[in-house]
This record gives sequence, C-alpha cells and structure tokens, in this order.
Amino acid sequence: MTDRVTIEITDHVAHVRLNRADKMNALDPAMLDGIVAAGEAVNRDDVRAVVLSGAGRAFCAGLDVASFGVLGADPAALLDRTHGRSNLFQRVAMVWHELPMPVIAAVHHTCFGGGLQIALGADIRIAAPDTRLSIMEMKWGLVPDMGGMVLLPRLMRADVMKRLIYTGEVFAAQQAQDWGLVTEIAEDPLARAQALAADIAGKSPSAVRTAKALSEIAATQTPEEVLLAESRLQADLIGKPHQMEAVMANVQKRAPVFE
Repeated sequence: MTDRVTIEITDHVAHVRLNRADKMNALDPAMLDGIVAAGEAVNRDDVRAVVLSGAGRAFCAGLDVASFGVLGADPAALLDRTHGRSNLFQRVAMVWHELPMPVIAAVHHTCFGGGLQIALGADIRIAAPDTRLSIMEMKWGLVPDMGGMVLLPRLMRADVMKRLIYTGEVFAAQQAQDWGLVTEIAEDPLARAQALAADIAGKSPSAVRTAKALSEIAATQTPEEVLLAESRLQADLIGKPHQMEAVMANVQKRAPVFE
C-alpha cells in the first residue's frame, strides 16, 4: 500500500499492517494518511474480514512527538469535516468502525493514545498478555479526539473511562479485558486474529455484514427501532443465495462455497 501501511488480501481476509516499526508505528502525517487510505482500500466486496496489526515490537505508540509542530500548526483545522462526519484524525479510527465487514485488531507490547483509539475502531481486539495500554492524551494536555469519545462509552463504565482519561495511566492487558477494552488475550494475538478472521470469512458474507450493521443499530437506536431492524434485515437474508448455500452446506455436511 505505502511505506507506512501494507495490505495483503488472502482467502477473503485483508491483512493490514502498520509498518513504521523503527518508530513503534507512531503516528505522523504520512502514517495518518496511510491508515485512512488502507481502510478505504479494503472496503471491497471480496473482503470478508480484516486483521489490523503493527509491525515490529509494538502495535502503535501513539502520536509521534516530533510531529507535534506540524499537526498543531493550525488547531482550527480540526473543525474541518474533511472525511464525511470526521476530520483526518478521527477517520484514522472511525474508518475501521465504519467498514461493513468485521475488523480484528491484534495488539501487542504498546497501544497508547491514538494507537488505542485505532484499536477501538475494530470490532474485536486481541492482545498479548504483556501489552500495555493507555488513553494517554492527558499526558500532553489533550483529550481523546480520534473517535475515542464515540467508541469508549460503548465498551466500558463511565467512571472507569473518566479515570483513565483524567490520569492517562498505563494499564495491562488483563485489566483492559476486565474493563471491556480488550476482547481476549492470546500469547500470539496475530495468529489468533488470523484464525478468527479465517473462521468469519468462511461464513455467509451477507449475513456477517448484516450482523455488523445490526449490531450498530442495536447500540445506537431505540428498542422499537432495533426490533424492526431485526425483522427487516432478517427478511432481506432469507431465501437469498448465501443463506440457501449455508443451509445446503449444513444439510450436506460440507464446507459452504459463497459466490
């Protein structure tokens, strides 16, 4: 894709890797642009799941401090909606949240600040046992502004969230799992993410995408709207080729083949 982010698509799974290992995948302007471009590039009909990881010894150390001057040159520019409802910084995380297929983040060693907000954009986060995480913006006199305040409240209690934002403290993967920020812990998070993505890619593509869309409706709308959406989206699946192939594969005790 670029020197900052790489993409490999194999068996309907897009493997997206932050590729600035010498800087622990810290976020500079080129990295921000590369991540957004990668997220938009994998939004394809043949991609059924996405694995997001970081090259080298860390997932992402957050904002590159050396880029503070460039990124903060015009604070008013943050108000510009350059990417739909988001600015560039927000799009870096929200692009994963808004993809129609599941995204799995494989997190290891360090996941700080903007790096954590990127991971929050994924549907599922798998962390190595020794991973360190932090909502670190307060260290620099800032607040989360990369979609974190859309994504964090869906995952954790408000009082814990506020404490982590106010203090910028570093916490371990097990604590992150207990708080709801990490889905599961694995010795090899990338291998586990790849295995899970392969499993998902073998399911009905239309049903998986519908499940993600329905999950978003369930998180944001009223019970009446959710109940209606359940019925409407289910009706859209029943009897269609993917659903029929899922049924036939189960009856015939074989792996399904989805066109």
